[in-house]
Amino acid sequence: MRAFILALTVMFLAAAPAYAAPPPVEVVHTENVQVGPYDVRASFSEWPLRAERSLDFTFLPDGDITGHRGTLRLVGPTISGDEERLARHPRSRSEWGLDIRALPEEGVWKLEFAVDGPKGPGNGVLAVPVGPRPGPPALLSWTLGLGPVIIGGIAALVVWIRGRGHRRADIWTW
Repeated sequence: MRAFILALTVMFLAAAPAYAAPPPVEVVHTENVQVGPYDVRASFSEWPLRAERSLDFTFLPDGDITGHRGTLRLVGPTISGDEERLARHPRSRSEWGLDIRALPEEGVWKLEFAVDGPKGPGNGVLAVPVGPRPGPPALLSWTLGLGPVIIGGIAALVVWIRGRGHRRADIWTW
């Protein structure tokens, strides 16, 4: 019996790293953008893009990110994001990327790149269309989601108010 438990423990410990590893980014669409002297491949884990829908972005300049530095700024129809340094994607370490990012509104978004590397600095813009958010309107979703909480709160308030009066009467009857 001890040998069986030991074998089972070793099997679970050997398999644990494989189960703990995050899955790789599944790329469903790719766009190329010219950023100065660099050809940058922008890949997306969802396509078409939808507002308020989380997805992964990965970026790869001319074959490898080694020796390159880059920044990205996301510019929406009414929103202009801050410039952020491109870092390795946590699940695709050989590429730059944004992990689980959602674009908050529909319209044409511009991804403004700045890359510096062996060929010198360069700038480029990739425009991507973002459609409406999926599902029902946000107000309807929040109403349906919070409806039971609001009804429960009203019921608790009614019970509390009705019960409060009975307790006072009980105190005076002692």
